[in-house]
Amino acid sequence: MRYTVYVLKSRRILKYYVGMTCDLERGLSQHNDGKCRSTAASRPWKVIHTEFFTSSVDARAREKYFKTGAMYIRQLVAFLG
Repeated sequence: MRYTVYVLKSRRILKYYVGMTCDLERGLSQHNDGKCRSTAASRPWKVIHTEFFTSSVDARAREKYFKTGAMYIRQLVAFLG
């Protein structure tokens, strides 16, 4: 199984969200359909970064790194423009 760690950016306000999924298309759809409480108010969302893993443990560790490293997200956003 392939796991995806992703970074979303709100198209409406300056907000980012980091998550992990096995189905990125479904996950993005749930965020944009308002099915996730933490992201519903900031939709619509677009994917700005993805990383792929074969291990859920490795993917979860990377997701945690992103979520605890706000500076890294800012640097990534600056790099991506």
